[in-house]
Amino acid sequence: MAAKVRVRFAPSPTGYLHVGGARTALYNFLYARHHGGDFILRIEDTDLERSTEESMRMQIADLKWLGLKWDEGPNPETLKDMGALGPYRQSQRKHIYQEHAERLVAQGKAYYDFRTDEELELIKEKTLAEGKNAQVETPAEIVPPAEAKKRMAAGEKAAIRYRVTERKDFVLNDLVRGEVRFPSDMIGDFVCIRSNGMPVYNFCCVVDDALMQITHVFRAEEHLSNTLRQMMLYEAFGYAAPQFGHLSFILGEDRQKLSKRHGATSCNDYRLKG
Repeated sequence: MAAKVRVRFAPSPTGYLHVGGARTALYNFLYARHHGGDFILRIEDTDLERSTEESMRMQIADLKWLGLKWDEGPNPETLKDMGALGPYRQSQRKHIYQEHAERLVAQGKAYYDFRTDEELELIKEKTLAEGKNAQVETPAEIVPPAEAKKRMAAGEKAAIRYRVTERKDFVLNDLVRGEVRFPSDMIGDFVCIRSNGMPVYNFCCVVDDALMQITHVFRAEEHLSNTLRQMMLYEAFGYAAPQFGHLSFILGEDRQKLSKRHGATSCNDYRLKG
């Protein structure tokens, strides 16, 4: 028997709900209702500098105004979690991400990276000068986890970086675009947890979608470039990846991506205009 359809809309609370985001939410909502599945609202608020409680409340109000009722996520009135697979705000899931990242380190699939931004920039310049792609490569010597933790306890900072060792093509059968092929050498080692302890988008996304049992991910075309990193992480964890569908941009009359120069682009603008 096929798994129950579970889809999610996962906005970042950094402003009003954009009409592009509203369309993504609508497609997910309709897909869930058509298949008798669940529609989950997850708040991706790990960008501490830009995410605000006010924006989250505004976006929830916009979704309510649009009539997109979610089955799990923050309660639209109290903001308390509804559902058994929360928390539904990423800022409350940091311990889950840390545990997953350390699991990869223990398996040799990730490592503590003490290199500074300045050191990484010099490495990037050197690889470009050699005619190679500007990718972060695994250092010649990886700091053992026990030593890394001692150094961090003493005040040093380190990111946790995924080690790209695969040398194969990853093939995505996109529900909208058909087959998309990603060579693994497109990217170098990438960060999972920043040196300030905050997880990055691609890492959170995989952990949350797996633990929340998401079966289908419908999202904007701009996320297609994230998919290779996410496919690598699903494989590393042994989690089944959801089916992906990447939706085209909403364009203005000038065939450019919809932006403020085209007029109202937030749901709140339309609500205010009646």
